[in-house]
Amino acid sequence: MKIITTTSARKHIKDIVDRAKYRGEVFAIGRRDSIDAIVIGFPRAYSDAVNDITNVNAYSRSFDFLESEPDLYSADDLKNRYA
Repeated sequence: MKIITTTSARKHIKDIVDRAKYRGEVFAIGRRDSIDAIVIGFPRAYSDAVNDITNVNAYSRSFDFLESEPDLYSADDLKNRYA
C-alpha cells in the first residue's frame, strides 16, 4: 500500500483512480502522519444480498496481496483449535 498526502492525491487523482481500478493498487491518503482514507478499486462483481463492506472484501482485489503471504496455520492447526 502506498501512503500519499492529501495534496499529492489532489494533484494526481486521475492516476490514483486508474492505478486502483486497472492495476489493483491500494493507496492510503493522509495528513500529519495519520491515514484518513483508503482508495481501492471497486468490486468487479456486486451482490445486493450483502452490505458494501462485504462486497468490497469479497469481490474486489483489495486482498490479493495476501496470495504471496505464507500460511501461518495449517488446516490441522485450525481443526485442533476449533474442533
